[in-house]
Amino acid sequence: MDNIFPEIEVGKADDVFNKCDLCTNSKCCTYVTQQIDTPKSKYDFEILLWQVSHAAVGAYKDDDGWFVMFEARCQHLLTDGRCNIYHARPTICRSHSNDYCEYDAPAEDGFELYFPDYESLLQYCKKRFKRWSTGNPPPA
Repeated sequence: MDNIFPEIEVGKADDVFNKCDLCTNSKCCTYVTQQIDTPKSKYDFEILLWQVSHAAVGAYKDDDGWFVMFEARCQHLLTDGRCNIYHARPTICRSHSNDYCEYDAPAEDGFELYFPDYESLLQYCKKRFKRWSTGNPPPA
């Protein structure tokens, strides 16, 4: 039998497609994350506060480190949640594993810290730093 999806091992295609076929919201394709250096100083956290002040931008920390998350639906998602460029999709999409994904549980369940907005991060900053204030200069 010819493998029409060479990026998926023959015999495993059903496992991959069945689970994705059950997912109606395609959550994995509605945001982008970017890993950042671990914020340490008040200034680092001010930068993060600035970032999460923007609409649809959050931040989190998990086992892999700190990330900024941008809620942004992929432009190639069809209304039924399928990928319109599936056969020409980028490598990162091809390597995405759905062994344990947001179909199973929300990504937030795996976050050690989660800041969906300015207020949540500001509360954390006030707890983390005894004398929190804004206007902190960059470290020398």
